[in-house]
Amino acid sequence: MNFSVVIKKKLVIEINELPPKTRRIIFESLQKLERNPWPGVMGNKERLQLDEGNEVYRLHIGRNYTVFYTIHKEDAIVKIHNIMTIGQAHKRYGRL
Repeated sequence: MNFSVVIKKKLVIEINELPPKTRRIIFESLQKLERNPWPGVMGNKERLQLDEGNEVYRLHIGRNYTVFYTIHKEDAIVKIHNIMTIGQAHKRYGRL
């Protein structure tokens, strides 16, 4: 099953402001989520329990960026909620 990756326009604008090589790496990593967004295969992905049973997934991109996303299996959609540096992620969510 292939998934559609949905990303907010605001996040796309933020990514497009990054250096070209970084942009390319981030977009390539997000494309991999189309084939398999689940942890354990193809990349550094992990399922997190942030609050009251909501499942959020984390994807590390290289050593610099973290993507937080949810998987909507019924609709075959991966929703990207946030992309930030690993340092920003640790400050915001702690070391998960």
